Amino acid sequence: MEQYNTRSNHEIDYRIVGEEMQYVEVELDPNETAIAEAGSFMFMDDGIEMQTIFGDGSSQNQGIMGKLFSAGKRLLTGESLFMTAYTNLGNGKKRVSFASPYPGKIIPLDLQQLDGRIICQKDAFLCAAKGVNVGIEFQRKLGTGLFGGEGFIMQKLEGDGMAFVHAGGHVFERYLTPGEVLKVDTGCIVAYTNTVNFDIQFIGGIKNSIFGGEGLFFATLRGPGKVWLQTLPISRLASRIMSYGSFNRKEEGSILGGIGNMLDGDGF
Repeated sequence: MEQYNTRSNHEIDYRIVGEEMQYVEVELDPNETAIAEAGSFMFMDDGIEMQTIFGDGSSQNQGIMGKLFSAGKRLLTGESLFMTAYTNLGNGKKRVSFASPYPGKIIPLDLQQLDGRIICQKDAFLCAAKGVNVGIEFQRKLGTGLFGGEGFIMQKLEGDGMAFVHAGGHVFERYLTPGEVLKVDTGCIVAYTNTVNFDIQFIGGIKNSIFGGEGLFFATLRGPGKVWLQTLPISRLASRIMSYGSFNRKEEGSILGGIGNMLDGDGF
């Protein structure tokens, strides 16, 4: 049976290369475009034009105020007002590659197969086919009033094209059946489908809060839907690096601590 292309976003092919430090190679037909966050570009074939665009380029018919509002929302997620578009202006197929910023995995997301909408961590987006809308998602239904109604800000990817997000460490997928609940460290969530209900709950008990060594909150994900989780959030990695780079090592000042420092190469 003949299949017809019903995508409104640009249709791109890809391959993911590497194990721990991956990059994604996007293949563009003539006049096809991929968009990416600044700083993710790795290399590209001759014939591809780079252009800085305002926002994500998904709303070309909006007026200037609409484009300004759409792009301005990205500032709330800590991203730039601008993205870079890579367009194949040559003859034949051309390739452009984007690298993940820290050790982990790149996750391909076909939004056409995922009901057109994915919610992800605000720093997870890497690149996408032109036409994919990269916006923000306010999580207003929280199990605690600590956030004062402002919500928990995440990114949302909408459209019917390919999008790519990156995560730290090992990444695994899990499908939640209707009503099934998964409790997750907030930093370990990479993305989830639109049908998953997200909430944040306070970890009860003062001993858990003070002596547990974990955060004061965890996320609850209720099915049905698909979730992607990561084993090494960048915040956890950065915290561990900072602790090793500081002068106040946990075991410093003890004989065993000095021996441990010497064994791991730090000396006394």
